[in-house]
Amino acid sequence: MITGPLKQQVDHLWTTFWTGGISNPLSVIEQITYLLFMRLLDETQARAENQARRTKKDLVRPVFSAKQQHLRWSALKQLTDPRALFERIRDEVFPFLKELHGGDTESSYARHMRDAVFMVPNPALLREVFDQVAALDLPDRDTKGDLYEYMLSKLSTAGTNGQFRTPRHIIRMMVELVAPTPTDTICDPACGTAGFLVGAAEHVQANHAEALLKKKVRRHFDEGMFQGFDFDPTMLRIASMNMILHGIERPQIEQADTLSGDLALAGEFSLILANPPFKGSLAIDKVDKTLTSVVKTKKTELLFLALILRLLKIGGRAAVIVPDGVLFGSSKAHKGLRQTLVEKHKLEAVISMPSGVFKPYAGVSTAVLVFTRTDVGGTDKVFFYDLQADGFSLDDKRAEVGENDIPDLVKRWRKRNPKKPGKRTDRCFHVPVEEIRENKFDLSINRYKETVYEAVEYDPPKVILGQLREIEGEIMKGIEELEGMLG
Repeated sequence: MITGPLKQQVDHLWTTFWTGGISNPLSVIEQITYLLFMRLLDETQARAENQARRTKKDLVRPVFSAKQQHLRWSALKQLTDPRALFERIRDEVFPFLKELHGGDTESSYARHMRDAVFMVPNPALLREVFDQVAALDLPDRDTKGDLYEYMLSKLSTAGTNGQFRTPRHIIRMMVELVAPTPTDTICDPACGTAGFLVGAAEHVQANHAEALLKKKVRRHFDEGMFQGFDFDPTMLRIASMNMILHGIERPQIEQADTLSGDLALAGEFSLILANPPFKGSLAIDKVDKTLTSVVKTKKTELLFLALILRLLKIGGRAAVIVPDGVLFGSSKAHKGLRQTLVEKHKLEAVISMPSGVFKPYAGVSTAVLVFTRTDVGGTDKVFFYDLQADGFSLDDKRAEVGENDIPDLVKRWRKRNPKKPGKRTDRCFHVPVEEIRENKFDLSINRYKETVYEAVEYDPPKVILGQLREIEGEIMKGIEELEGMLG
C-alpha cells in the first residue's frame, strides 16, 4: 500500500475532484483512471520507441500514429491554456481512447467504453487534476498497482457482499503456484479490475518472452488467452484499460452475472485464478440450475467453486481464495463440495492465510485451494502450508515488515515431494487422502497440524507463597515510608 508523499498526492487529487463537483467515489476513480490511462499510454509508447532506437528496428504496433502525436500526454503537457487543454481532451483524446482498437466495435474494450463519459465539467478543474496526475511519481508497475489499490480502497461500497480486492502480492503468490504458460487459456469469473489476469500476463511475459515472439503464440496472448467476467460496467471499463496497459491488445472482458446462468460456458479454460465474492447469498431461484445440481446452496463461495469446476477443461487447474468456513463448514453443502473436490477431482494444496490479509477492509480468515479438474478423482496426498506472515503487518495499517513466508511457500511448493510428507509440527506437510476421508473431508490445517507444547517448570507452591510474602512485605514497607513522609 502507498504511504507518504504519494498517498498525500492521491488524497489531494481525490479532494480536488470532490470539491470540483464530482462526489461519487466510483466516478472519481473512473475519471482518474482515464487520465492515468492517457499518461501511461504515452509512457508505453515512449518505452517502445526507445527500444526500437536501441535495436534499430521499426516500431511495432504504435499506440499513436504519426498524425496522432498531438494526442499524447507529453504533447498535452505543453498546452498552457486550460481551455485549449480541456477542448483537446474532450473533443479529441477521449474519443481516441474510446476507439483505441481502430474502430473495432466488436471488441470487449469498445463495448465497455461505448458508455464512458468524460465528466470533468470545466477547464479550471481539468487543469488542476491534469497537473496533479502529471506530478504523480510512478516509477514502476508495483507503484501503479499500489496507487490503484489505494484509490479503490476509497470506495464506500468496498467489502459489500464480500467483494474484497486481492492484494497484489497474494495475486503474485497464487500465480507462482500455478505457473501460467503461453498455451493456457486463463479465466477469472469475478475479475473486478482484472488483477489476476494482469498477474498471469506479467508471469508469462517474464518467463516466456521468447515464446511470445512467435506470431501464433502472440496472437493467442493478445486475443484469446485471458477472459474475465464481472457484472459492474465501470469495473469492466477499468479492467479493460488495465489489461491494455499491460500489453494485452484485445482482452476479453465480458459483462455477466456468472452465477445466474448468464455464462453458458463449460470446459473452456485450462487455468482459473479467482477471489470470488463470499459471505453473500443469492435467492435459490436466481442461481444457475447447473450449479445447484452440484451443490444445493445459496452461499456464493460454494456456488463459485461449482462454477469454476464447470468452466475448467479436464486437466485444467485452479487457484482460488475461499473463506475458512469452506474448509470445515458442517452443512451438507459444505461437506458435499469438499468431498467432490477430493473424490471426483484432484485437490493439490490448501494454503492457510492469516486473517489480516484483507485488512483494512475485512478481518476474515481465508485460504487458497489449488486443484485440478479430472472428473475421475486423483487426490493422493494434499499439500498443506500454514502461511503466518505475508510481508505486511496484520493490522489495519498493513505496513511492510520483515516477516514473510511467501518465498518459503513458493520454494517448498516447487520442491514438494509427497513421498516425504514432512513433520506435522512444521508449517508445511502432506496429508494422505485416507486421513482426510476419516476426518469427513475437513480441510482446516489445524485438524492435521500438531502443536508442540514446551514443558514449563514452576517453583513448588511453598516457594511461590514465600516469594509473595516478600513482595507483600516490600509493598507494606513502601506504604509506611510514604505515610512517614506525609507526617
